[in-house]
Amino acid sequence: MADFAARAMSTSELNPEGSTLAEHVARSDYAARVCEAIARISTAPDKAAVLGLLKQLVLALGADAGVFTSFVRDDATNSSYRSLLACDPLWGTEYARHGWFTDDPWLYHALCSASAVRASELAPATPAQRTVCEAARQFGFASAVIVPAPSAAGHSRVGVLCLGSPIDNYFESDGYLLFRCLAQGLAMELHHWWYRQIRDELIANLRLTEDDLALLRHEQQGHSSKVTASALDTLPQTIDCRFQRLSAKLGMANRRAAVRYAELYGLIEPM
Repeated sequence: MADFAARAMSTSELNPEGSTLAEHVARSDYAARVCEAIARISTAPDKAAVLGLLKQLVLALGADAGVFTSFVRDDATNSSYRSLLACDPLWGTEYARHGWFTDDPWLYHALCSASAVRASELAPATPAQRTVCEAARQFGFASAVIVPAPSAAGHSRVGVLCLGSPIDNYFESDGYLLFRCLAQGLAMELHHWWYRQIRDELIANLRLTEDDLALLRHEQQGHSSKVTASALDTLPQTIDCRFQRLSAKLGMANRRAAVRYAELYGLIEPM
């Protein structure tokens, strides 16, 4: 932990105004400024623009540090995550190097609940979880709010926004309820943006066509090759061949696995 402590910023660096959360929330334009910035996320052209908005929103909300993570569990053994870091970038490096997503109690909360909570309400259950929380403290999360962003894919795909302060008990404040409400809106907008971004990247990188997506939707609905062929005005054998090529594109072993992958990564909407 010594290296982490050396990197930690002082309270004055992170919150130069020295304001409490209640003082931030009490400002007459607080909600309007935050909502205006949240609304701009949906039209952000790229990751750099979204990250810029996140950094702006972390400060506008009254926090000092923020991380948004999009987590996908393909199956029981294969998981992946992507993060936007509005904090010391070394936190992301250390998090990835130690593989802390497997022991992150804040991520675990987001996988199990849709409720935003203060980190003080989530007692670490294991020594590994305590290690993650202690490390987070050194990067501006001595006090934190954990905001899940659930999806139709359930526990297999979720987003989580973590907003932090280097001040203990910073979020134990009269302004917390409005802060939490706005943070939930921010978490969902970030989640939707990541969802679309991942989808667009896959379509472009794998060169998926509208016909490919139509095949996946038919399989999702349980249609046989004969039914699908009739709907697409072709032959069942052609459908079988196209599905073989499509499954190979997605790196999946069969049709059902291809549909599952497509649902998780936003190529088609889960049923």
